Amino acid sequence: MSSSESIGRTTSEAARRERRRSNSLLLVLAVGFLVFGGAAGALYYALRPDVLRIAVGPPGSDDHKVIQAMADAFGAESRTVRLRPIKTDGAAESLALLGAGKADLAVGRGDLDMPTEAQTVAVVRKNFVVLWAPSRPNGKTAKRKPSPRIKEVADLAGRRVGVIGRTPVNAALLRVILSASGVEAEKVVVTHFGTDQTEELARDLTIDAFMAVGPLDSKITSDAVAATARVRGAPKFLAIEASEAIALKHPRYESEEIPPSVFNADPAWPGDKVETVSVSHLIVARKSLPETTVAAFFRQLFAVRQAIARQVPGAAHITKPDVDKDAELQVHRGAAAVIDGNERTFLDRYGDYFWFGLLLLSGIGSAAAWLRRYLNRDEREETNSHRKRILAMVSSARTAESNQDLLVLQREADAIIGETLECYDDGAIEEEELAALGLVLGLLSNAIAERRAALQRASFETVRGVATSPRG
Repeated sequence: MSSSESIGRTTSEAARRERRRSNSLLLVLAVGFLVFGGAAGALYYALRPDVLRIAVGPPGSDDHKVIQAMADAFGAESRTVRLRPIKTDGAAESLALLGAGKADLAVGRGDLDMPTEAQTVAVVRKNFVVLWAPSRPNGKTAKRKPSPRIKEVADLAGRRVGVIGRTPVNAALLRVILSASGVEAEKVVVTHFGTDQTEELARDLTIDAFMAVGPLDSKITSDAVAATARVRGAPKFLAIEASEAIALKHPRYESEEIPPSVFNADPAWPGDKVETVSVSHLIVARKSLPETTVAAFFRQLFAVRQAIARQVPGAAHITKPDVDKDAELQVHRGAAAVIDGNERTFLDRYGDYFWFGLLLLSGIGSAAAWLRRYLNRDEREETNSHRKRILAMVSSARTAESNQDLLVLQREADAIIGETLECYDDGAIEEEELAALGLVLGLLSNAIAERRAALQRASFETVRGVATSPRG
């Protein structure tokens, strides 16, 4: 191979390597952009707030006002959870949406039929049963014979009870109370009145007793007690003596006491504490809702509760559920973890993902190494051909006829060395391949040195022979 051919080949190979280097750089940039895009997408997904659909109703109710204020507070705080209220006609519809998977959370009364997947997250408020009878059963102008005064729940047999609120669960609760008190529920007539019909309730002289279910500071209950007192005389509050038995048989109810003077101070209504039962309004979630999401919602709820209470006083009644109580409806594991202080740490939750990520990165590294070797296969083949060429040059060096031939071989070897080092710098060949090439280069160097020495000796002997020959 002539010197010009060797130089031309080297120039062509250098241009090819430059193109390959440019392609490799573009590939690295493409992979970098892909990794950056994936990381940015994962970060956005991880940091974006969870939007939870919460069903509540009816519009304008205390529950709806509390949830709307809660949604506004969550949005203003820019926290990790946002709420999207879904208006319904009442708690029954809200729970139905939760059961159908059309809502993530719902506000419902604890004695309603709950979806099988529902679990408690927080207590919105406790509703106390308030039963009372008028001291003047028929009013001052009643013409019919006055009825006997009602002193206890057992006296309601054969009577008519006016229930505030048109929801059928109030009537069902009254039947539970009557049965536990030894009264046949069928013998008590129930008449429903709307929450805005307290005056009609007080003026209906056919009503022998009244029932309201709500918070102790409920304006509806207080107005109803005051209205009946104006028309029918001072109220006689009826104690539910079987409250503990009711709570034992029906875990959705709790035994409670109505404190004295809660509805009026002078005169005191009631004059002494009254035993009763309560039922809670709950925020419930689907069991399948992630623990971390429910835990974040729970923490945010109690972080903004005081701020909500300044706008909607009813929010002050929001409390944590009792995780120790053997309730009919279990507490969601996310809320229970925060309450018990057993919430899993970041590493507890995502440790498996980290290990998986390490394995994935290891796999990606192996794949990248294979891809690099595949893309650099031409350079490796070229290195192998260089090695074979050098071995051939070793034979040529040992039979070279002149120092000029050895110089050509040396220049070609220098070009191969420069080309090989560029490939090594580009990562196209490994150290093992470079070491193998160095071995044959050593053989070539020795062969050139030995042949050059031999040529020098031969030249010296020729010159000496000419010098010592006799002159004619």
